[in-house]
Amino acid sequence: MGSTGETGSGRPGDTRDRDGEGRARNARPRDGLGRPLPYGADGVARQPEGVVRTPEETVEEAQRLLDEGKPFHAHEVFEDAWKSGPGQERELWRGLAQLAVGLTHAARGNLTGGARLLRRGAGAAEAWASEAGQALPHGIDVAGVAAWARELAGEVERDGRAVDAGARAPRLRAGAAGSRPDHGES
Repeated sequence: MGSTGETGSGRPGDTRDRDGEGRARNARPRDGLGRPLPYGADGVARQPEGVVRTPEETVEEAQRLLDEGKPFHAHEVFEDAWKSGPGQERELWRGLAQLAVGLTHAARGNLTGGARLLRRGAGAAEAWASEAGQALPHGIDVAGVAAWARELAGEVERDGRAVDAGARAPRLRAGAAGSRPDHGES
């Protein structure tokens, strides 16, 4: 370490990012798709972890982030619901988190991984809804979101190019204001 107080990574050498329990955390700034930026760069504000929200608050916050083109951040919101929600709903939230990560990868240009996660998340959410006997849990249009995911997975495989995450954001709720029935891009 030189006299600047930095390590070879560019991270300040005398500060270690730790949570309240002493576990290492990554303070590196990230862009809107969750990609790491150089230390000291301006990044997008990260979602706080471990936030307990009502299902309605989860859906509203995730939709806002998806609409802003921040599916990586929406995945963190779904992950909080998955980890803190009732056990019988964990597979729903996990499936939605996978859909958000799939959109993240498709927007980053990892088309194979994106398509795989979009399909996996669609299947998980549909399986949960079928088993639970709930077509619209918390107002979430599971069938519509799953159809969106499969359509997008096919598109990225066929077209071979990254997508605009905000323009291709799903509508989580059936009949939601601002609904975009045609997700196609010109």
